Amino acid sequence: MTMADTVKKAATRTTVEAIALDNTYAAHNYSPLPVVAASARGAWITDVEGRRYLDCLAAYSAVNFGHHNDEIVAAAHRQLDAVTLVSRAFHSDQLGPFCEALAGLCGKDMVLPMNSGAEAVESGLKVARKWGADVKGVPPDMANIIVADNNFHGRTISIVSFSSDATARGGFGPFTPGFRSVPFADADAVAAAMDENTVAVLIEPIQGEAGIIVPPDDYLPRLRRLCTQRNVLLIADEIQSGLARTGHTFACDHWGVVPDIYLLGKALGGGVVPLSAVVADRDILGVLHPGEHGSTFGGNPLAAAIGSTVIDILRRGEFQSRSAELGLHLHSRLRSLIGHGVLSVRGMGLWAGVDIDTRLGTGKQLSMALAERGVLVKDTHGSTLRFAPPLVITAEEIDWAIEQFASVLAGPGS
Repeated sequence: MTMADTVKKAATRTTVEAIALDNTYAAHNYSPLPVVAASARGAWITDVEGRRYLDCLAAYSAVNFGHHNDEIVAAAHRQLDAVTLVSRAFHSDQLGPFCEALAGLCGKDMVLPMNSGAEAVESGLKVARKWGADVKGVPPDMANIIVADNNFHGRTISIVSFSSDATARGGFGPFTPGFRSVPFADADAVAAAMDENTVAVLIEPIQGEAGIIVPPDDYLPRLRRLCTQRNVLLIADEIQSGLARTGHTFACDHWGVVPDIYLLGKALGGGVVPLSAVVADRDILGVLHPGEHGSTFGGNPLAAAIGSTVIDILRRGEFQSRSAELGLHLHSRLRSLIGHGVLSVRGMGLWAGVDIDTRLGTGKQLSMALAERGVLVKDTHGSTLRFAPPLVITAEEIDWAIEQFASVLAGPGS
């Protein structure tokens, strides 16, 4: 069978056939909703049978700027016709401009480009330990990093080593040592966990997978002061919360906090390619020397060209404004459902965690019911739904999604 035949056959498969094929040949490391995407544009996904769905997940914030964003896709096409990969064995004409632009956006000196978000986190951990050894003078194999309970930074071995999620950890030991976990939003607990060998505090400014948990206003400023006083790096995982999702370029901006290291990903690749980065000043990223860290695809010309376009978009501020303004509308509409099946609503910008009354069903069951009405969300922690639509969504589309949600909460026949 030729490639053209394979594509033609895929285009004619039904939802049931496509799901059966996935379940047979794809590892079962996800439990997806029974929706098979065939195309997408803006805030809408169309399945293999032509049914349209309002995407209120945006690939966990990877599609912040909308599916098939014309500006980003055009940049990808231009670069596809030039060069896509040379590895870091050579320079490319796209890498330097991308790193300069991203460093400028973050107010930092240097960029370490990688691919996935988890890869950025792993890289950030390595950089922090190397900084601890070379700059702070921590003895070999003695460095520790403080993290928060109920964190989500990925699912690689080192990251699940300090996860609170039993599913993420079960059967995957032995685990990487050197991490101390304390309650999220508790600066006193961070202070108590620090010692002379602490090299970093790694946090999500807003915890995403935990259910869009927003800390009290004094939390990040206290961490910033504490890390400065104790000569410890503050690392902000902005992979989900960053790049306009919360109404600012970075979630840390809400509290006027600048971390020592930004970890970025997801939306940095414009919903087109995997692209992540560790961004910091030269006295931190300068601890890396040739051979100590690398990635064949990290900073490849295609990803760099797309990333530069994403940064151009962010510089204009339009998506930060949309997220802030439409976020107020989304949260207002969601809060109107409290007492009608919704227990509480949290979040910032176009990012909301909604706790539902478990008597109505599990989060997965309500996600399924919403999908049947053409709205795509995803559950977490059993009874929480996450709303994170592409930032191109309109107020009218938000209203329609909330109407569908209200009908699902009201039960059959509504």
